[in-house]
Amino acid sequence: MSSRFLALLLGGALLAGCSSAADHAADVARGQEAGSRLTVGTVQREIRIGMTNAEVVEVLGSPNVVTTDEQRRENWVYDRIATQTVRSGSSGGVNALFLAGVSGGASAASTSQRTLTVIIRYDAQGRVRDFAYRSSSF
Repeated sequence: MSSRFLALLLGGALLAGCSSAADHAADVARGQEAGSRLTVGTVQREIRIGMTNAEVVEVLGSPNVVTTDEQRRENWVYDRIATQTVRSGSSGGVNALFLAGVSGGASAASTSQRTLTVIIRYDAQGRVRDFAYRSSSF
């Protein structure tokens, strides 16, 4: 193995182990953004009075509960509870080689829970007549 290749390999390995906690926190935030298509933003942007139930399924997916009211009109309930734990970390394994077992590392983790309940009420023709949502995060 040439000394130049070895130097490039070791340099790359050293840089890979140098991610800061802020870099890992950004990785965690990106992981939290990758969620379900059922979000408050999706409901606000996409759901409209007069949509058919097929159009709603295309946007939000299938509901958790379907009921009918006293006039036999459907009510759809989407109820989601999500617990997300996202972790990002690295350790300076190459540093341990040069520092006789002393290695550094950086990591970040986040756990959160979100709830979202969406209620869509249909008219007798199967079109959205009303909808409501409630969201919480903790």
